[in-house]
Amino acid sequence: MSHTITVEVAYALPEKQVIKVLSLPSDVTALQAVRQAAIEQLFDTCCLDDCPLGVFGKVVANDHVLRDGDRVEIYRPLIADPKVVRKERAAKARLSRAQSKVKP
Repeated sequence: MSHTITVEVAYALPEKQVIKVLSLPSDVTALQAVRQAAIEQLFDTCCLDDCPLGVFGKVVANDHVLRDGDRVEIYRPLIADPKVVRKERAAKARLSRAQSKVKP
């Protein structure tokens, strides 16, 4: 007989966030917890097949066995690569500084 654990499942969009608290069997996996939370029913854009999962900010495999008190986070796919965005922002700042040094 397995005992139950309490876990949270979290998903967020810029305009809406949900954290569900669940009591589940102690051998539950991250993906099983997310499916039990029925997050896909609350968000039209949530597709679990495309979303990595994490526990407290660290990416985990779908079959990661949870512990009591864990928070499973569903991560949305990135729209833009953060490295590329930082490079573009730095290039724009350099150009702006160079243009401000040039006097008419």
